[in-house]
Amino acid sequence: MNTTDIAQTVAKQRPLAETFFDRLHRASFDGVGITRASYGPGEQAAHEIFAELAQGLDLEVTRDAALNTYATLPGRDRGAAPVMIGSHLDSVAQGGNFDGAAGVVSGLTMLAGFKDLGAGLARDVTVMGVRAEESAWFGVSYIGSRAALGLLPEGALETARRSDDGISLGDHMARLGGDPERLLRDPPRLDPAALRCWIEPHIEQGPVLVKAGKPLGIVTGIRGNRRLPDARCFGAYAHCGGEPRWNRSDAVLAVSELMLALDALWDEIEAAGGDFAFTPGKMFTDADRHAMTIVAGEVGFTLDLRSLQSETLSLIEQRLPELAAAIGARRRVRFELGAMTRAAPGEMSEDLLARLYDGVAALGLDAMALPSGAAHDAAAFAAAGTPTAMVFIRNEHGSHNPDEAMTIDDFMAATTLTGCLAAGVAAQ
Repeated sequence: MNTTDIAQTVAKQRPLAETFFDRLHRASFDGVGITRASYGPGEQAAHEIFAELAQGLDLEVTRDAALNTYATLPGRDRGAAPVMIGSHLDSVAQGGNFDGAAGVVSGLTMLAGFKDLGAGLARDVTVMGVRAEESAWFGVSYIGSRAALGLLPEGALETARRSDDGISLGDHMARLGGDPERLLRDPPRLDPAALRCWIEPHIEQGPVLVKAGKPLGIVTGIRGNRRLPDARCFGAYAHCGGEPRWNRSDAVLAVSELMLALDALWDEIEAAGGDFAFTPGKMFTDADRHAMTIVAGEVGFTLDLRSLQSETLSLIEQRLPELAAAIGARRRVRFELGAMTRAAPGEMSEDLLARLYDGVAALGLDAMALPSGAAHDAAAFAAAGTPTAMVFIRNEHGSHNPDEAMTIDDFMAATTLTGCLAAGVAAQ
């Protein structure tokens, strides 16, 4: 397969991609946006649509114990390390139709093109529809991909509970036909050392490509994270007018000071040439006890802390409890930061990056290099040691909202580029 042949055959598959996107939208539109909760009905419908379309192309369709879905175009050597393409099919509540799903649609569109050419590849090419990437639902990153790689955090099946119903990850998995016991008992479905590579097309979730007027981005790395899904600060409830300042234990002010201290640390890290970002995504007082005139005695909050650099994440993990302890002592409060989840930064393969740049030149595409501030399944594969590449697709209005606006032309350009990469690697 040469570049011209791949570009021509991928272009012919545009109706398949449009049909796939349309069916996903109709199956998971909630009246405002797209909701495909991890191990919920919307995500389940998306996997069923993927499997149906893949079977219609005579691809091999399988599922693992965590209910990830795989569609494989067999190569001549079934024992050779396969090329894997994919992304996730879940979404946040009232999100958009393209975040995650674009990678699965792109992979299936590629395989349809490869079949249309009729030229057999040396090794298998598999598209993976990943479960439960969105940590908003269970508070754990990359559930589907890490389950397949045998890297799911210990105890997550029992302790991780979905945010909307409180039911455990294992129970949700089992209700849909998954097998949590087999997931723990059997060898992992995927051996990261036995995969030729992981390729993930994905919409950009920020404004960089739109501002630069570039349809595509070549991802140079993915931020890892440290997350606190259930942090608390305990002070003392008191009357606003009657309690003197020197005797207050104000949980709101203490948490606010912690956030400002992290913001100052952000400045410090950036000034030293490092990379860091954080957000307190949730912050709340007790609805049963708070009032306009009461000093808050308890605040719950979350923290999402990210960096491209492992050493920065280690620094943050060290400094955060030190900051909390110092602020707690000064403001007469107690912080309970709770269990921390960890995801390593994702380093991209230099070989695959070079191949992508060659593809951009050969196809006459307009692309730029940029890091990914958001987390993706690709980071799980990269951290496990699988050679990994990502391509971003221009997308208006950010992501995790109903206004995601990727054009089909940009999508097809990304699919052609990643198709050339996949075919080139699979031919060897």
